[in-house]
Amino acid sequence: MNSTFAQTTSMVKVNTFIRSVYNWMTIGLVLTGFTSFFVSRSPVLLQAFYGNPVMPIVLFIGLIILCGFLSARIQKIQASTATGLYVALTVAYGVVLTPIFLIYTSASIVSTFFICAATFGAASVYGMVTKKDLTGMAQFLMMGLIGIIIAMVVNIFIGSTMMQTIISMIAVVIFTGLTAYDTQKLKNMAVTLPDNASGAMVRKGAIMGALSLYLDFMGLFIHLMHLLGVARE
Repeated sequence: MNSTFAQTTSMVKVNTFIRSVYNWMTIGLVLTGFTSFFVSRSPVLLQAFYGNPVMPIVLFIGLIILCGFLSARIQKIQASTATGLYVALTVAYGVVLTPIFLIYTSASIVSTFFICAATFGAASVYGMVTKKDLTGMAQFLMMGLIGIIIAMVVNIFIGSTMMQTIISMIAVVIFTGLTAYDTQKLKNMAVTLPDNASGAMVRKGAIMGALSLYLDFMGLFIHLMHLLGVARE
């Protein structure tokens, strides 16, 4: 009986934590989508962020720095600070992704989003229910991700459409796998959370979990857009 009670308590704790992670991830996606749409409809903001060819590079570098800072300092900063940084990061990501609303049709953006959500959801469910340890797969996927990043940098100078298509196809597989792994990692983290963990500790864990899944989702979405997006005429 005690064993059954312990299992039930653990399951409730995991479900509560994962629900919090997905709530924060959803907030991030909404903020990103709203920001991208709003900037794409504002000539003033478009000029401010994309009138100078250097600005997109500065924005992207700033995004990387912000993401790295949040990941590195999450244990030392206040929960409210972590929340603010997460919100700022998702808004900044929205600015960086604004060109998607300018390049592709609204219909293809919506359809690709739902395809991405279905793929992401299936991978996340697999990560939750599988008994297989996905750590080994994650190491392989991370090496693949590094290779993809290098290939993308090289393709900036080459400008090969075929190479970009191949990169995106591989990236879709990588981010789908990382989604499953990160979900399993979050499930394991929830199981090991102390029963007396403070609300701030749980919230910061949920923020970091949301960031991991948010980045997986956005990586998957961007590369699916390369493959499935229909360009505006």
